[in-house]
Amino acid sequence: MTTHTTAADNSRPREEDAPTGLLPIPTGPARAMATGGGALTIVSAFLAWTWTATFPGDLTYYGYPGGLQWLVLITGTLTTLLGLASYGIKGIRAIAPGNADAALKYAALAAFATAWYTILAISVQLGGLANLEPGGWITAIATLTALTGALALPFQRPQTYPVDPEDTGWEQFKHRLRNGLTTVKGAFAAEGPPAPRKLPGYAEILIIVAALATGLLVFTYGIGTEYDELFIGFLISVAFGFAALSKAGLVAHVSVYTARHRNVTLIGAFLAAAAFPFTQNDDQYATIGVYILIFATVALGLNIVVGLAGLLDLGYVAFLGVGAYAASMVSGSPSSPFDIHLPFWGAILVGAAASLVFGVLIGAPTLRLRGDYLAIVTLGFGEIFRIVAMNSDGASGPDITNGSNGISSIPNLKILGFDFGLEHSIGGFTIGRFANYFFLMLLITLVVVLVFRRSGDSRIGRAWVAIREDETAALAMGINGFRVKLIAFALGASLAGLAGTVQAHVTYTVTPEQYQFANTVPPNSAFLLAAVVLGGMGTISGPLVGAALLYLIPNKLAFLGDYQLFAFGLALALLMRFRPEGLIPNRRRQLEFHEAELDPGETPPPTVLSKTGA
Repeated sequence: MTTHTTAADNSRPREEDAPTGLLPIPTGPARAMATGGGALTIVSAFLAWTWTATFPGDLTYYGYPGGLQWLVLITGTLTTLLGLASYGIKGIRAIAPGNADAALKYAALAAFATAWYTILAISVQLGGLANLEPGGWITAIATLTALTGALALPFQRPQTYPVDPEDTGWEQFKHRLRNGLTTVKGAFAAEGPPAPRKLPGYAEILIIVAALATGLLVFTYGIGTEYDELFIGFLISVAFGFAALSKAGLVAHVSVYTARHRNVTLIGAFLAAAAFPFTQNDDQYATIGVYILIFATVALGLNIVVGLAGLLDLGYVAFLGVGAYAASMVSGSPSSPFDIHLPFWGAILVGAAASLVFGVLIGAPTLRLRGDYLAIVTLGFGEIFRIVAMNSDGASGPDITNGSNGISSIPNLKILGFDFGLEHSIGGFTIGRFANYFFLMLLITLVVVLVFRRSGDSRIGRAWVAIREDETAALAMGINGFRVKLIAFALGASLAGLAGTVQAHVTYTVTPEQYQFANTVPPNSAFLLAAVVLGGMGTISGPLVGAALLYLIPNKLAFLGDYQLFAFGLALALLMRFRPEGLIPNRRRQLEFHEAELDPGETPPPTVLSKTGA
């Protein structure tokens, strides 16, 4: 009798019942290594890491951390606390209501990555490891010890499938590699934390306030980093540190509290943002802040079009330009062809109305298209706007926009006698020009957030989502698809026009080059779309976070020069690979992306016959 054997016979997963770690170290010593390594990391931050102050941050002091040492100190403290929490110590255990071991692994990785990046940066800049002082060696050993111990902590290994011995060597290598990646992924995985217990209202609000204050502190530190090495270390620490807090369950618990107190959270978030200018010594970083708000507000308006209605608009920055041009022409600029000087409220209405009209004019003939065709048409509109603005100089066309010179010398705003171009003193703090515009832009962002929230929860918002999910089914249910999409298009355009009016006054000059599809300097259509997708489509906080990151990272990594777009593209590809639903995903989209996935760490069985089976 002939026996047929197929790969399916070997496709049953191999289960590891006993939890073990990635490294063969007993649990007790491993936990002690992780916790002790974290404590030694704290001590090492108070030692000198190098002998010369040439390296940025001056890491030559004993007893006082500087520059990157502060980041290592924070990540080391987090590692130590989570290590103590993993012992179940009463009181400290509360900081890890989820999986303390998984959180400890990410915290140890944060300390290790930040410390070793600093060591390598010192060695590269100063010419070798000989430039390290004892503190540098101690922090390298301490963080490595903590990471080694954390990786040895036991976890329930995921199911893997044995290698088919009849496969080629290359296929066996790929299979083993997949199994290895699956195991590593399982080592850092954790189930969701239990629901937090109901606390008194004031206690939950205090937790929200603490979370917002922490967010303001982190953002202020990141925006105020003085040199490239510190900003890169900041990104490393924040990325792994946030993952540690998420695995610990703190992020999920805060999310539950913010969902219970949405209005308090919204007000608190804007109060925290309003406190930002008071944390700065000069107007330098308020400049970045106001540009981030302009970028984020426009991205939030685009989120109505893309995130809610599902309309791929590649020329959205043109509506920002329409609003900016319209407002600049009626704001008393000497280079404006119209001798009109409206107050700000008149100019902002003109800017929003102009963008609204253009949105309707562009949307009416094009929104019957779908998918790629709509994207191409909107991309063409964006380029047409820029070219028309470039040629409306009185030579190639009518004299409206001054061509490539644009509308210049746009005067500063004055509202009720408050001159935005002058410094003001508030509570003993001196507020400069950009800080004034920061507050104004914050109010406009608040308006856009309220519009997004109200429209998203309304009947028209549900119609947008229905169109986005399945337009054919939505039409069959009686939804007027064209009208619904046109409303989304016009609303998104008018919100971009609102931001454009402030942008015109902040930048003094409006030129066509500011409104391209792709450029190294945001906002442009490509960066706006990336902010929505990376942050999280269909959410309020997602585009705000995405826009802040996309504006801040190129601004801080100017040393990359021509490689900025390459680095941006690489980061975009990696993020889309590992978190396609965005940094702050909409619940529905998160389920859509992960609905078809297998259990954590599970590899699919082979679908082809082996050579024996064939």
